[in-house]
Amino acid sequence: MAISFMDVLSLSATDAVVPVVPMFHVNAWGLPFAAPMVGAKLVVPGSNLVGASLHSLFKSEGVTATAGVPTVWLGLLDWMDAHGQKSTTVKRVAIGGSATPPIMISRFHNMGVMVRHAWSMTETSPIGLAATLLPKHELLSAEQRLMLEAKQGRPLFGMEFRIDGSDGKPVARDGKAFGAMLVRGPWVAAGYYNTEKGPAHAVEGWFDTGDVVTVDEDGFVQIVDRTKDVVKSGGEWICSIELEYIAQAYPAVKEAAVVAVPDARWGERPVLVVVVKPGQTFTRHDMLDVYTGKISKWSNPDDVIIVEELPHTVMGKVLKTAILRIVLDEYEKRSPDATLAG
Repeated sequence: MAISFMDVLSLSATDAVVPVVPMFHVNAWGLPFAAPMVGAKLVVPGSNLVGASLHSLFKSEGVTATAGVPTVWLGLLDWMDAHGQKSTTVKRVAIGGSATPPIMISRFHNMGVMVRHAWSMTETSPIGLAATLLPKHELLSAEQRLMLEAKQGRPLFGMEFRIDGSDGKPVARDGKAFGAMLVRGPWVAAGYYNTEKGPAHAVEGWFDTGDVVTVDEDGFVQIVDRTKDVVKSGGEWICSIELEYIAQAYPAVKEAAVVAVPDARWGERPVLVVVVKPGQTFTRHDMLDVYTGKISKWSNPDDVIIVEELPHTVMGKVLKTAILRIVLDEYEKRSPDATLAG
């Protein structure tokens, strides 16, 4: 019901829907239920989710609405660019599972596709937030609207959110102050099967998502980072997602991830790991140019490591633990006796 809402995928009997997300990932975000509920045509794509096959499937089946993780859409968009394909039958796409870089949203816009950046978890069954602009936002510049669409969005009907600061009190709704995101609602898990109450359910009646977020005056929530992915450097927090967004906007970068590496002086420091587009180059000098003037200098990544591909989970999410292992192995090769700080 939630994913069919007008402010999410706006599904109806006139649509042809493809869930480009595994069936085992919250039942493909509920789309196999939502499509027949509204009378839409349901197309099941199978396991071949590369750009060429998806583009062909969309065209042959007249697909109008779809949903999936950023990794899959990156493959589709890159294939379309490489083969001179400028359009698609798809009118609406929901993107979730991990944060969507603004450049990806912009690439869909350029093809006339409406993007719904959404937030979900298995425990929220799944949709909880969707980034749908309000009428007043039409007065903003295209860049300002894009920045809003890149947020995870506003709560859907049935979902209630609270953002608690380190003191346990609600944070200011100014889009700057951040805290832990808790949620409750009729389709939010009240507990885990055969498991004693844990940290996720420590606050009675609420589920702690593990996300660190901000919320603005209009209720738009933006994930700053996962609690476990924040880089804690010298007593300050550096947001890995923000660093990844900046890197992914660079023309030579296909995909990027930032991990926190142990540092003898600062506790942790950010390191950028990138996949470079074919025929392109990316150096540490380029990295410094990318970040100069966009964030505080002390937040800049300390290093850049180039890899052929990033490890992902079966759901298409970047696997930060494996990426950290790649970084540590690389440092070990460079100087087995050196400290990371050196």
